[in-house]
Amino acid sequence: MDAVMELMATGPEQTLPARQLMAFTLATHILLVPFGVALPFLTLLMHYRGLRRQDTDALLLARRWSAVMAVQFAVGIVTGTVLSFEFGLLWPGMMGRWGDVFGIGFGVEAWAFFLEAVLIAIYLYGWNRLRPWHHFWLGLPLPAAALMGAFGIIAANAWMNTPRGFTLDSSGRPVGVDLRRAVFTPMLGPEYWHFVLAMILTAGYVVAGVYAVGWLRGRRDRYHRLGFTLPFTVAAVTTPVQFLVGDTVAREVFHHQPVKFAAAELVWRTDTHVPEYLFGRMNPDGSISGGIKIPWLDSMLAGFSPDTEVTGLTSVPADQRPTAVQATIVHWAFDLMAIIGSVLVLLALWYAWCWWRRRDLPASRWFFRCAACAGGASLVAVECGWITTEVGRQPWIVYESMRVSEAVTTTRPAALWAMLGIVVAVYVALFGAFLAVLLAMRTRWRTRDASPDPRPAAPETHTPYGPPAADGSRAADGSRTTTRGGPS
Repeated sequence: MDAVMELMATGPEQTLPARQLMAFTLATHILLVPFGVALPFLTLLMHYRGLRRQDTDALLLARRWSAVMAVQFAVGIVTGTVLSFEFGLLWPGMMGRWGDVFGIGFGVEAWAFFLEAVLIAIYLYGWNRLRPWHHFWLGLPLPAAALMGAFGIIAANAWMNTPRGFTLDSSGRPVGVDLRRAVFTPMLGPEYWHFVLAMILTAGYVVAGVYAVGWLRGRRDRYHRLGFTLPFTVAAVTTPVQFLVGDTVAREVFHHQPVKFAAAELVWRTDTHVPEYLFGRMNPDGSISGGIKIPWLDSMLAGFSPDTEVTGLTSVPADQRPTAVQATIVHWAFDLMAIIGSVLVLLALWYAWCWWRRRDLPASRWFFRCAACAGGASLVAVECGWITTEVGRQPWIVYESMRVSEAVTTTRPAALWAMLGIVVAVYVALFGAFLAVLLAMRTRWRTRDASPDPRPAAPETHTPYGPPAADGSRAADGSRTTTRGGPS
């Protein structure tokens, strides 16, 4: 409530509904992004295992994951397109002035999106219609297209955090645009790799969590074991790497966006020997209420020495920094993200220890309970990461170059609130339909698995939601196969 009152008092009346609309659409879209970026990689990894080892369970998993990937991509088209329009509709001041500078990122993302759509269509169509290895190689560019799309979006966001590649004329408009510098800003590398690793581990934990639930419910067959092991292994390997990369990103923010770092760490005045607070709340006078105080730790984390000077919020005027409420929001998001990351590292180490000692999965049901929750926790951490990035930059929409209040639309607030209501209703229906389709697919697959001959020798002879296989289908090794009912 305090944050709402501050927004209403300090900016145009359109600012609050515009920000709420953008926040809602971004927060919902980002729930799908890990699967758009990383599920193609996991699917192709499983596909490769199936072909390489003549593993029918792996091929069946890859086929089913590809069906989920296609449904997710269809939903992501809608939510991503809405976001693209919102940049122009809600923030015309930013797009009008700065579009020529950082718009290249959106162009890259658009090309990657169309390429990914074509590749997904080819990959889905290829089941049972192409030679197995030809089919796999045609699908191999999919992860690269997904990474290219992520690069475009992160390049645009990194530019908003550390704008470069232009000079300003006498009227304050950018001229002499250098696209190379505008794309490859100081925060691009840290942000991009932090984002990609987050997408991989999140997708891995979510997919593995589905099979962890099945394991807890007594489905201990090889199909569920493989469905859990491969994505969880990918996520477990990625997690400690992400923890280290995240620490590097925080240090880059310390150097390039010191005021955002101050908000994330609740640092009021510039000083050395700065303590670290776990949670807690910043008051308007800079005092901290609650939380756990750890002396000197913030300076140690920022510069590996208690003598490291950490810039405080008061180093800039009040109208050029996040408010106390915004700083508290950023701080809680940052701490929650770090805590979830730490817990996931422990879970990954538990898994690695058992695998190293016994070459087997942990026997404890508590491990699988934790694994089932890891996907949801990872999605929460992703949301927290974006809150830290976006709220910590306030009041700037382009860091130290344009305020949010200067970029916002002049559309009447009532219209924006109505638009928010419509978008919420549409998204509830959209995600409800998405879940209904996934549940229907799960039911169909379970029915097939419960049949007397659930997994034929060549899983490629059954297409997910497609016509029956034509005569002359080939198995994983390219040989002709036979299923129930005769040759296929």
